[in-house]
Amino acid sequence: MRVSGFRAMWLLVLFDLPVGTKSQRKRATKFRKLLLEDGFKMMQFSVYMRPCASEENAAVHLQRVKQTLPPLGSVRIMQVTDQQFTRMLCFDGKSRVPTENMPNQLEFF
Repeated sequence: MRVSGFRAMWLLVLFDLPVGTKSQRKRATKFRKLLLEDGFKMMQFSVYMRPCASEENAAVHLQRVKQTLPPLGSVRIMQVTDQQFTRMLCFDGKSRVPTENMPNQLEFF
């Protein structure tokens, strides 16, 4: 069963964290691991994405990210509909590649 492209959401977390000291690297690694544990996938090194079945579901994961924010660094969180996400232009070198698809609803569980 496919969820609506206007109801389904994607959360994108973009960050630039300090890694100059051992403790800063450890905090940055911990933040990345927490994102992965919450179902985010690495889109690029400091860009993680997560599909959400609804805006309410996205709010739950948004709150989890906010609770794990590191004390230093810049973190931006963007919420877009599946329809907006699929309009993203993606390239590998000069070759156009398709955007990720929203998983089927059963895959959310």
